[in-house]
Amino acid sequence: MKRYAAPLWHRVHALYQMKAKAYGYVHIKRVYEALDSADGYRVLIDGLWPRGLRKEKAAVDIWLRGIAPSTELRQWFGHDPQRFQEFARRYRAELGDKPQVLTQLHQLTQEHKPLTLLYAARDEQHNNAVVLRDVLNETHSE
Repeated sequence: MKRYAAPLWHRVHALYQMKAKAYGYVHIKRVYEALDSADGYRVLIDGLWPRGLRKEKAAVDIWLRGIAPSTELRQWFGHDPQRFQEFARRYRAELGDKPQVLTQLHQLTQEHKPLTLLYAARDEQHNNAVVLRDVLNETHSE
């Protein structure tokens, strides 16, 4: 009997689910990726609207632009992976100065499960969503 591999969409979805479980209750995803029922509540966390993306296609439930890194920090970082650790440190410090919007995001994580943080950056490992997801998961586990 010949065995066939699962369809590509099935394997991709399974990989997405494994990644989501590995990171806890908050998922992260590029806003340009296709809408998926596993996304749950979709929160855009960038300060600027993603280029070339219509609001209908983005399917964003809420846009929390106030939680985005400052323009100065974003421009300094420039998505340079070598600056990511310092970017993360500075962004965490900025988040400490934004208790209202961080509290709002914490409330959303309690009300909506799953919750997906949406970002526009091309680099999936070095961006503000990675830092914010880690901050949320750390405070959730305390």
